[in-house]
Amino acid sequence: MKAVVLVGGEGTRLRPLTYKTPKGLLPIANLPFLDRQLAWLTGHGVDDIVLSLGYLPDAFREHLAADSAASVLPDEARFDSARIRFRQEPEPLGTAGGIRFGAEGIDERLIVCNGDVLTDLDLRALVAFHEASGAEATIALTRVEDPSAFGVVPTRDDGEVVAFVEKPPPGRAPTNWVNAGTYVLEPSVLERIPPRLTVSIERETFPRMLDRPGRLFAFRSDAYWIDIGTPEKYLQAHTDLLAGCIGSSPVPGATEREPGVWTQVR
Repeated sequence: MKAVVLVGGEGTRLRPLTYKTPKGLLPIANLPFLDRQLAWLTGHGVDDIVLSLGYLPDAFREHLAADSAASVLPDEARFDSARIRFRQEPEPLGTAGGIRFGAEGIDERLIVCNGDVLTDLDLRALVAFHEASGAEATIALTRVEDPSAFGVVPTRDDGEVVAFVEKPPPGRAPTNWVNAGTYVLEPSVLERIPPRLTVSIERETFPRMLDRPGRLFAFRSDAYWIDIGTPEKYLQAHTDLLAGCIGSSPVPGATEREPGVWTQVR
């Protein structure tokens, strides 16, 4: 499987941490966030990954090149069993524009994920649901207590999306299932995105797909999920990892001395 990871954001809400380090390379429990995300993707069989770069692009190249074979091309790297390719946006293109730009040359089914979401979502289950529904695009959903800060996605019983409600007022949301930032897209979806233009997949591409039934579905999951884009959530991600909310060990090689207390020899 192939994937595009959107890592071009400036991480303005996390400043000053992101003045010199892109959000995707900030450490979470002593491991760069990108490494956690790549391990999650490759663990579900993704073997060809495109990083859609924007802000501080060389930091990603340098980080991944450090562990790659010398024979790797300048615009490629390796991570475990996967080939990593770099595509640098000439200017910010939005989520849909960034996906279209990063996916140039790919003419098959594609997994897309935001580069600031820590999750243990079952990607194989997501793809299986996508295939069974016959969808052109499938959105992973997560459940939150207060959906007023998110894009809310009401669906029919079979998962077909019926509407998008962006950041509804508190207490007015039709559901507490929100867009989790991971998608499965068929090539026909990418063809509808104008090349090299700034386009939002959440506000433009997906809503326009509702004009014909049966094209857009959503997959509900109670898997762990957090957007690390604010200082509060970034800190919570560390706390959750140390508490065992995601994975058996927060850092490879670390030892839990007592509940919630880990040590690592570096």
